[in-house]
Amino acid sequence: MQTFAPIALFVYNRPQHTARTLKFLTQNELASESRLFVFSDGPKSAADENNVLEVRELLKNISGFKSVELIESKENMGLANAVISGVNRLIADYKQVIVMEDDLITSPYTLSYFNEALERYRNEDKVMHIGAYMFNVKDAQLPETFFYRVATSWGWATWERAWQHFEPNIDTLMSRFDKTKKSAFSIEHTMNFWKQMQEFKSGKNNSWAIRWYASIFLKGGLTLNPAHSLVNNIGHDGTGVHSGINDIYNVIINPKPITYFPDQIAENPEAYAAIKRFLAGRKGSVWQRLKRYLIQRFK
Repeated sequence: MQTFAPIALFVYNRPQHTARTLKFLTQNELASESRLFVFSDGPKSAADENNVLEVRELLKNISGFKSVELIESKENMGLANAVISGVNRLIADYKQVIVMEDDLITSPYTLSYFNEALERYRNEDKVMHIGAYMFNVKDAQLPETFFYRVATSWGWATWERAWQHFEPNIDTLMSRFDKTKKSAFSIEHTMNFWKQMQEFKSGKNNSWAIRWYASIFLKGGLTLNPAHSLVNNIGHDGTGVHSGINDIYNVIINPKPITYFPDQIAENPEAYAAIKRFLAGRKGSVWQRLKRYLIQRFK
């Protein structure tokens, strides 16, 4: 009998986003058979306290899952530390985990996709991460799911055997990159992944996700991804700690269940090329870039 993976949901100070995330998550096909663990971070300042308390009040009324456990932090851990700590806890107890944040809405089949993939690739050491988000790649005919090198952070799952390779020390990670690896890591310089590493080292970001992707990349691991996204991030409205205002990454969620999973454990070259084209052109024309800058600057 299959044991479904526990869900770690990380929330902070956005009650409306949290409510929408929970609404869609509850509508998932496997919600009633899944254990939900909600990690609520403590307020960073007095200004955040009321919203944090409002979120926690909302969390008291969660239903629709096999079980619900709320973990409330008195101190502000920050998202990176909260995610690492929460994933460590559930991995230790359940050997697998599904990770969600408070600004992600899901397909009714997102949990089914995660659990099917976790079961299917459980003993495939090269498969280290299952992602549910995918860019709006329109110019390629891709299979329903495929393997790729990058780990997306908007809804994901993994196993103990993979998470044990997570390296949190940025100096250790960066010391293992040469020029060739930096290019491959950043999809031939179409995405600023190496810059994110440098910014973490200099204290300009506190990303767990870039360190997780780097850990996977350096281990030679792969990630499973859907061609049509099973989640959408609703946090790009200026309310998030780590996200600005833009619609570059907005997608329409796939309303259908996933029926195909690849047997060959190798990066899909067509998917790699399509994503590379998307990343290279994602910011659009100079006018489109200026428009987004002005919106972020003055809203």
